[in-house]
Amino acid sequence: MIGSSSIAVVTGASAGVGRAVVRQLGQRRMRVALLARGRVGLDAAADEVRRAGGEPLVIETDVADADQVSAAARAVVDRWGAIDLWINNAMVTVFGRARDVTPEEFRRVTEVTYLGQVHGTLAALAQMRVQESGTIVQVGSALAYRSIPLQSAYCGAKAAVRGFTDSLRCELEHEGSPVRLTMVHLPAVNTPQFDWARSRMGAEPQPVPPIFAPETVARQILRAAETCPREMWIGAPAAESILGTLAAPAIMDRMMASKAWSSQMGARMDEDARADNLFAPVDRDMGATGRFGARTRSHVTGWPAGTIRAGLAIAGIAGVFGSGWLLADAARRR
Repeated sequence: MIGSSSIAVVTGASAGVGRAVVRQLGQRRMRVALLARGRVGLDAAADEVRRAGGEPLVIETDVADADQVSAAARAVVDRWGAIDLWINNAMVTVFGRARDVTPEEFRRVTEVTYLGQVHGTLAALAQMRVQESGTIVQVGSALAYRSIPLQSAYCGAKAAVRGFTDSLRCELEHEGSPVRLTMVHLPAVNTPQFDWARSRMGAEPQPVPPIFAPETVARQILRAAETCPREMWIGAPAAESILGTLAAPAIMDRMMASKAWSSQMGARMDEDARADNLFAPVDRDMGATGRFGARTRSHVTGWPAGTIRAGLAIAGIAGVFGSGWLLADAARRR
C-alpha cells in the first residue's frame, strides 16, 4: 500500500495531472520528489505537498536528458534511502497536421514523451532492483491505441511507451522480478497543457470531449499504483475508443477523421505570439486545472483492462451458447 512511509517520484509534477497526483501524495503524508523543468511551478507544487502534510524534494529535471533523470534518482536515494513509487507522467506535444510539424518538433516530442518514460523507468529500476521492491506507473493515453488527427507526434510517442512497457514487462517476468509495472491510459483531461502546448493549427488547442477533472484522474492513477493491474483504462471514453480500435480500426479511422478534427480547435490564435513549453519551460505556475471547467466531469472510474476483456469474452461465449440453444430449440419445435 502507498502510505506515509512511502517515497515517490513524479515526473511532470509542476502542472496538470502530475500536479494533481503530487497533491494527493502529499495528503497521504508521503515523501515526494517533484521532477519538472519550470522552477516556479515546482516550488508552488512543493508548497502544496508541504501544506498537505507531505515532504517535498524539488529537482529541476528535463526528462529528455537521461543523465539528468539518473542524477535525480540518485538524489532521491541520497536523501531518503529508497524509491517505492515512480510515476512517469511528463509530456509535451504539438498540435497540427503531420505535414506542418517540423522534424525537430517530432524529435522533441519523442524525446520527452517517449524517451522521458524510458529514462525514468530505467533510473527507477536501477534502485528498485537493489532494494528488491517498487512500483513503476506509466501514464499513457487512450491515444496509445486510438490515434487521432492533429496529434501524430504525441500519439506516436504514447504508442511507443506502450510497446516499451510491454517488452519490459516480459523481461521482468522472465527475471522473476518483484518490481511491479503498470500502465494507465487516460481520457481527455482538463489540464493547462492546452494553454502551453505548441500549436500548428492556427487555433487554440482543446481536448476532444468528454473532459475529466485532473483530480479524479489522479485518484485512479494512485489506485493503479496500489493494485497494479497490467493496464488500467480510465474513463468510459478511453475504454470505448480502445475497444473500438481493436474491433474495427478502419471504422474508427473514419470516425476520427470526421469527429476529432474541428473538436480540437478553439479560437483563432497567432502561433508566433503564443509561448509554449516544447523546448523550454513556460516558467509560471499553471496549476493542475485548465480552462475547460464548465465542460469538465468531476468523476471518472478506472477498469483493469484484463477485467474488461474477460467480461467481453464471457459475454461472447454466453452469446454463442445462447444462440446455439435458441437454434436447437427452434429445430426441436419444427
